[in-house]
Amino acid sequence: MKFGKLQDISKVNFDLPPNPAENDALLAQYERSEAPKLYIGCTGWSMKEWVGKVYPEKTKAKDFLKYYAQQFNTIELNATHYRIPTPETIQKWKAETPDDFRFCPKLPQSVSHSRDLGLESGNLLRFCTVIEQLEQRLGCCFMQLPPYFGADRVGMLERFLNEFPPHIPLAVELRHESWFQDRIALRQLFQQLEQRQQTALITDVAGRRDVLHMRLTSPRTMIRFVGNALHPTDYERIDAWIQQLQAWTSEGVSEIYFFPHEPDNILAPDLALYLQTKAQAAMSDLHTRGPKFYQRPDDVQMSLF
Repeated sequence: MKFGKLQDISKVNFDLPPNPAENDALLAQYERSEAPKLYIGCTGWSMKEWVGKVYPEKTKAKDFLKYYAQQFNTIELNATHYRIPTPETIQKWKAETPDDFRFCPKLPQSVSHSRDLGLESGNLLRFCTVIEQLEQRLGCCFMQLPPYFGADRVGMLERFLNEFPPHIPLAVELRHESWFQDRIALRQLFQQLEQRQQTALITDVAGRRDVLHMRLTSPRTMIRFVGNALHPTDYERIDAWIQQLQAWTSEGVSEIYFFPHEPDNILAPDLALYLQTKAQAAMSDLHTRGPKFYQRPDDVQMSLF
């Protein structure tokens, strides 16, 4: 993910911002009835560089998804951003993944990047009709608004939310700087998401600390975390997130989707494993799972610490 990337991170303050006061009022409405779920995944499964480490030796490309789903319990599904999948593809994805796996499809560009957010063209309806066939494998869809979609279009976004099927979980990622400068429009959008129990996606990236808004609008949250090639600060930031997630789950957050990004996706499993191991140790009742790397004969034993 190139959005917000910096070549020099030496002057970045990576501290997590304080929680907005609205989070307490929101979570007071919810009483968690079961153990919280943490879904951890990457941004794709077509990584030949993972063969021998994340996938067994000699794994063929046609089997990548099957082995990916054994290692992770969710995926940030970027393929749907470029085309709406066929029903046959949906059934294939379901057949190759276990019951606890969740797909998080990105809304197509024909929706998120269109003038009317796909309403008049029917693309939104077409996407939702197909994607809900994932049934229990459907996690949380997310809409990545383009960098030019500013706070002056809050009315269009509200219209979109009115039309979006309420039974399909959705997270919305904001990128234009105006959203974080126009507090009235931002508050208005957060309230609209709250009313629909939909999610304000949180992005943690070095070059745009404003998008790290920390606002919860439902008992579900989605975090896109952009690392810097396993720089020591990546691990320090994950440690801080674990403390935050521990606090949120104790207050009522029931479902977390966390997607570690690393350059070219190659090192993302390493950070995912670190996150899962530390989170499981910090929250004993947490339902989650993460990768168990295959070791080549000449590999030394991997250590997280």
